[in-house]
Amino acid sequence: MLYWLLYQKLFPYFRPFRIFRYLTFRTAFASLTALLITLVIGPYVIEKLREFQIGQYIREEGPKAHQKKAGTPTMGGVLILIAVLLPTLLWADLSNPFVWLVMFSAAAYGAIGFADDYIKVVHRRNLGLTARAKLLYQFLAAAAIAVALVLMDLRGSYSTRLVVPFIKYFRPRLAIPAILTHLPHFGVVAFLPFIAFVMLVIVLTSNAVNLTDGLDGLAIGCTIIAAGALTVLTYVSGHVTFADYLELQRMPLVSEVTVFGGSMTGAAIGFLWYNAHPAEIFMGDVGSLALGGALATVAVVIKQELLLPFIGGVFYLEAISVILQVGSFKLRGGKRIFRMAPLHHHFELLGWSESKVIARFWIAALVLALFALTTLKLR
Repeated sequence: MLYWLLYQKLFPYFRPFRIFRYLTFRTAFASLTALLITLVIGPYVIEKLREFQIGQYIREEGPKAHQKKAGTPTMGGVLILIAVLLPTLLWADLSNPFVWLVMFSAAAYGAIGFADDYIKVVHRRNLGLTARAKLLYQFLAAAAIAVALVLMDLRGSYSTRLVVPFIKYFRPRLAIPAILTHLPHFGVVAFLPFIAFVMLVIVLTSNAVNLTDGLDGLAIGCTIIAAGALTVLTYVSGHVTFADYLELQRMPLVSEVTVFGGSMTGAAIGFLWYNAHPAEIFMGDVGSLALGGALATVAVVIKQELLLPFIGGVFYLEAISVILQVGSFKLRGGKRIFRMAPLHHHFELLGWSESKVIARFWIAALVLALFALTTLKLR
């Protein structure tokens, strides 16, 4: 809105407003706005959550040391969503369809998480939506995002080709050949492989962030790193000079998503202020699902889906640990690989303090994200 008002409408009458045309300026101010929102209204949100007795319910099978966290205000993801969406609305060019797409992803997955958290609070238990219902809603939201991207591809403003790290000229198109679909041109049906791939990436990432959110500040700290890396990647993907130098597939419209990335980074930093150990507030599913869905959607939009396991490396390691643990338990007659899953609980039960697990996982997340950025030139 500020971009439209101050640059598009008032710039002809007041020339200094031309500064609002610069993406770096608007991204920086979106990040600062998001940070200020979380820091300023954070205490009010925490107080209201306490007033309405919206506290966390700790699963009984978890580490015993976590039982003391019961009652800590949860659903703080509402604060994160406000701090991400409002600065994006203020500082981004709202005529850009990719901006609306990433905001839809955050809002849709936030709504799913909100419903899950609300049921937990109302029924005073650690079980919200059923796993089947939650996955159904997540896949539906991801399908809507994937179909929107296919329609943009058909209009020439997006490409469904994959960008493969380390391989410069191999960019496969996830689509069924037109001759097999009996269509004169590529239509939405022909892109079913791409749609399925995008759905898998978004749903997996959103749940991976959700699984990581088990220690104070762990998930939000890793989000800061992943969101920061994606913000850099988004900017260079839309910048003509950088994109050509790094031999990336340049998509000019995508660059505006940098503002959203800056908002997400600023909101995550601000939320960490209150979520750091010992946490004053938890994000809940409304925050973890929203952040995971948003991170994955940004990665898909800028064609870095295959780098996402490195950009959000800790999230994926946590999810893999759960998959391996469940698979081992079912296939090996009750035998487990880890003492407890997700992975951070395994290290807790090995004797690591909570703060040590958090700090070391942050270091791992930073190393993996930096590796992801270095692959841009290793082609």
